[in-house]
Amino acid sequence: MSEFNTSDFMNPMVAQTWSNGRHLVRCVKVIQETHDVTTFTFGMNQPVLFFFKPGQFVTLELEIDGERVMRSYTISSSPSIPYSFSITVKRVPGGLVSNWLHDNLQSGEQIAVHGPVGQFNCLDFPSEKVLLLSGGVGITPVMSMARWWFDTDSEVDMVFAHSARTPNDIIFARELEFMSTRIDNFQLHTVCERNVIGQAWDGYRGYMNQHMLSLMAPDFMEREVFCCGPETYMKAIRAMLQDAGYDMSRYHEESFGETPVKDVKQAEKHADQAEHEETLPKDLVQVCFTDSDRKVSVELGCTLNEAAAEAGVNIAKACGVGICGACRIKVVSGEHNMMHNGGISEEEIAQGYVLSCCTTVQGEMEIEY
Repeated sequence: MSEFNTSDFMNPMVAQTWSNGRHLVRCVKVIQETHDVTTFTFGMNQPVLFFFKPGQFVTLELEIDGERVMRSYTISSSPSIPYSFSITVKRVPGGLVSNWLHDNLQSGEQIAVHGPVGQFNCLDFPSEKVLLLSGGVGITPVMSMARWWFDTDSEVDMVFAHSARTPNDIIFARELEFMSTRIDNFQLHTVCERNVIGQAWDGYRGYMNQHMLSLMAPDFMEREVFCCGPETYMKAIRAMLQDAGYDMSRYHEESFGETPVKDVKQAEKHADQAEHEETLPKDLVQVCFTDSDRKVSVELGCTLNEAAAEAGVNIAKACGVGICGACRIKVVSGEHNMMHNGGISEEEIAQGYVLSCCTTVQGEMEIEY
């Protein structure tokens, strides 16, 4: 594991941002939530901002018993804590991936993930009043939403109703209780099928029904509904809302468990491309730094900063994301592509200047530096 300076994580000028694709991430924390549910937190050695929409998911690419296996899990953390992200996994009897994660994934280990993606999220369906419904480990996407609204001091009126087998199976129980005591716009309700002998329980018992729902959220007809859980749970919720005459265009759900085939295929396509690219011969082009009298052969698509480092040329730099302008250099000739963030003017660009941190090599180049 490479060394890194944690102070870099406090400097947004240094941080990179996450986008949909294939990423190598490192497990940084393993938290036991219940007897059969564990949270795995991931990050990177360098500062990366893991932006996503609360409710979206990632697909893990794992090697189990010599075979590549893909499985999707909803992100349970919130983008309000941006330098890491978490998934929360229930151990399923006979489940290949869930058991492997529980038994093998430890802090410090690296895996590949694809994403983030997903249409089920709270940002695309804004509302002043929401009803969050979850069953079992289906709590993960709506917990991400609740954490987001809580951390950002949102005025969204939240009713959170979670169903579990027993009080011991309530995931994030302490955090949910904490949230409910800190803000007035968060109402928490839990339903347990049964309670363990000798265990006190003063919440709802049995299964969610329309009478319970009316007690929890008398105004549920006015709320945007986000629901996740086992298919039998969501089927019952849908029927309950439809019977009540609820506007189902405001109902949003996400199933969990077996990864949807389309998501696996998309992730496998990314993985195959990455694997194929690793085995293909690389296209090399020459970059010449005239003032330093240095030449280097580099791969197409690398940045000019990377080319300079390979050539032993030290270009001044600071932010690394095209904001500060410290790494400005002049291109004498050659194909390139620059994606900056305002650190260079149109006049400078017209004169041939680029920012080396965010300019990629697209062909033979000659640089005045």
